[in-house]
Amino acid sequence: MPFAPVAEQMAVLTRGVVDLHVPSELEQRLERSRATGTPLRVKLGLDPTRPDLHVGHAVVLSKMRQFQDLGHQVILLIGSFTAMVGDPTGQNDQRPRLSREDVMSAAKTYTDQAFKILDEKTVELRWNSEWLEKLSANDMVELMAKMTVARMLERNDFGQRFSEGRPIFQHEFLYPLLQGYDSVALKCDIELGGTDQLFNLLVGRDIMPRYGQTPQMVLTMPILEGTDARMENGRVVGKKMSKSLGNYIGLDEDPLTQYRKVMQIDDDVIFRYFELLSSRSNEEIATLKEARRTGERSPQEIKGLFGREIVTRFHSAGAAEEAAAEFQRIYSGDALPTDIAEQTVATDGATLWIAKALSSTGLVKSTGEGKRLVEQGGVEVDQQRVTDPQLQLERGKRYLLRVGSKNRRFVYITVG
Repeated sequence: MPFAPVAEQMAVLTRGVVDLHVPSELEQRLERSRATGTPLRVKLGLDPTRPDLHVGHAVVLSKMRQFQDLGHQVILLIGSFTAMVGDPTGQNDQRPRLSREDVMSAAKTYTDQAFKILDEKTVELRWNSEWLEKLSANDMVELMAKMTVARMLERNDFGQRFSEGRPIFQHEFLYPLLQGYDSVALKCDIELGGTDQLFNLLVGRDIMPRYGQTPQMVLTMPILEGTDARMENGRVVGKKMSKSLGNYIGLDEDPLTQYRKVMQIDDDVIFRYFELLSSRSNEEIATLKEARRTGERSPQEIKGLFGREIVTRFHSAGAAEEAAAEFQRIYSGDALPTDIAEQTVATDGATLWIAKALSSTGLVKSTGEGKRLVEQGGVEVDQQRVTDPQLQLERGKRYLLRVGSKNRRFVYITVG
C-alpha cells in the first residue's frame, strides 16, 4: 500500500513518545521509505521473564502496531538468549538467571498476548538465539571491544552499584551489547522500548556504525502509571502499573474485570490512557477533553468509551457491550453480580473479626485497612452497612461481604 504523507505519519508515531533519537532522521527515513516504497524495519525486543502482560506492556506494543498500520515492517524479537543472561535494567543487585526452560515456557504466553495487539500475519517473529548462540569467542571479544567500561558505568544502576562497592558481574555488561548486536543482525531502522530501556537502545545505535551499518533511531514510550494514579498540579502521579501492586489491567482478564478497572481510573488520568493506548486520533481525543471540560460529556461516559475500546481490542465488540451493560447493572444499581466468589476462612475461636475476614478474602490488603474501611462506612455485611470495627462474624455461618461504593467488590465467606 502507498505510505501516508510524512507529516501525517510523524503525527501518529510521535504521539506519547518520551525520547526520539532523532526526529530529523525519522523524517528523512520516512521520506526515503515513501519515495522507494520500502518499509522501515522496526524492532521491539521482549525478554520473556514473566508469565503474563498488562496494558502497561501494551503501550509500546500499541506504538508498534501504529508502525505496522502505516505499512512498515515490525519485528517482534523474543530474547530467547538475552533472557538467560538477564537484563540488569532497574536492578540494584544482580538479576537472577533464568533457565532455557523458564524462557521458552514464558515466550509462548508472551507471543499469544502480544498478538492481541499486533497483526500476527505481517509480524516478523524472531528469536535472538538464532545469531547470539553462533557467536564465536572471537566475535564476542570484537563485540566487547566496541564499548568502554566508562560508557557502561554511565548507566545509573551500574554507576550506583560501583560507587557503593556492590558487585557488578561481567556478564551484566554483556547484556546491552547483545541487545545492540540484535539490531545489527536484524539491520534495524528503529528500535522501540520503554524509557527504562533508553541506555540499552542507544548502545545499539552506537555500535551499528562500527559494523558498517546506518545507526538505528531510538524511540521510547513512558512507563504507564497504574489504575490508582492521580492528577496533581497538572501531572500524573502514581506508581507504575504492576501486578504485584494490584493496580493493573491484564490483557487476559475477563471483559467485565477489564471494564470495571478502567472505570476506577481517575477522571483526569483517563486521558493519559487515551493518549498512550487508544486508536482514536489526536483530534478525537482533543474533542473528548473539550467535551469533558464543558460538561457536554461526563467523566463516566468518557471512561466508558475507553473501557469499551480496551475490551473490544482484547476480546470483542460484543463482549465490550455486555461488560458495559453488566457494569451498569451491578455498579450503578442494587443488583448483585452473578459470579461472586465463595471462600471459607477458618478461625480458632467461635467468631472471626470483620477486619480479618476482609483481609483473608483479599478484599483489602491488611486488617488495618479493613478496620479503617469499616469505620469509614465502606463495608456491607449481607447488604447492610456496618461501622463497628470490632464486629465479629459467627463460626458456621455464611455472609456476603462488600467493600467500596463506586467500584464495589463482593465475596461470600463461610466462617469455618
